Amino acid sequence: MRGDVATRRWRKIWSSAAVSAVAVTLLAGMLTACGGQPADLTIYSGRNQQLVGELLEQLKREVGGTVEVRYGTSSELAAQLLEEGERTQADVFFSQDAGALGELTAQGRLERLPDDVLNIVPAQYRAGDGSWVATSARVRVVAYDPRQVSAADLPTKLDDLVDPKWKGKIGYPPTNPSWQSFVTAVRVLRGEDGARDWLTKFKANEPVRFANNVEALAAVDRGQIALGLINHYYWFEKVAEVGAAAVTAKLHYVGNGDPLDLVNVAGVGVIKGSPKADLARRAAAFLVSQSAQQYFVDVTAEYPVRAGITSTKHQLPPLSSLQPPPIDLSKLASLKETLALLQETGLG
Repeated sequence: MRGDVATRRWRKIWSSAAVSAVAVTLLAGMLTACGGQPADLTIYSGRNQQLVGELLEQLKREVGGTVEVRYGTSSELAAQLLEEGERTQADVFFSQDAGALGELTAQGRLERLPDDVLNIVPAQYRAGDGSWVATSARVRVVAYDPRQVSAADLPTKLDDLVDPKWKGKIGYPPTNPSWQSFVTAVRVLRGEDGARDWLTKFKANEPVRFANNVEALAAVDRGQIALGLINHYYWFEKVAEVGAAAVTAKLHYVGNGDPLDLVNVAGVGVIKGSPKADLARRAAAFLVSQSAQQYFVDVTAEYPVRAGITSTKHQLPPLSSLQPPPIDLSKLASLKETLALLQETGLG
């Protein structure tokens, strides 16, 4: 599953003791390239190996030299980088979400990327100070069962989900990072009190908990619930796997600048002070190259962040046609506060 991690694990990451434990876990038993010799480039990847392993093999061929990839969750690896400080062996951080990159930016751990890398990507999908750039994008959507919900009855804004008519009919994956990033966006856009108010009302509507996005979508597909709050690519992956005729659930893009249409990104940054910064910049450039962007849109069903790339496998609406909320994605770094609020409201 794409990053479904127990919420309690996320809460522990930011204590110094847990950070040390994470570092030990991630580093234990990991060998560098070339039979124990240091690699020419070390990448900390918060993206799952199953999803991007093939792409990072291509990256190795593109940048030259030996490349070591260390996998973990984005939050764990960001915490590890902060714990390691200047002692880190990492040269590149490849994150599954903007929040972890924003945390490293705030702590001054990422260097400014070259303009020829930054300018490939629209301004809203890169850090204001140029410390990271998006590599792909994903959209929050509402999966719905057309047997239960007509097009005219679909929600058009976040507050529609607290209407009593949806009581017990909405599914969500509380421990999934994408849900947590979504709630963080609600906090950023509405403030703590506004987010708490919405979460309290949402909880009163008795939403149905699922272990992950896949299960939430499956529940919509079989008619167990009417609506599911997920990321878009789960639906496209299901269609690619079983065929459109076998999938009952449909997708609704809310638009209107509403949090329900949040566009979040995976992205890359170069670790400040890396002695291999030239290779690291080449790695970042590769991840926004045409070939890498084609990989994302075809293999992972994500949105490309480079213009002129269209999928040969999935019928994705153009990213430019969406109407996401106006938000600085770096501000999604405030995960600790989100987890505390989710625990307080009983939705974590």
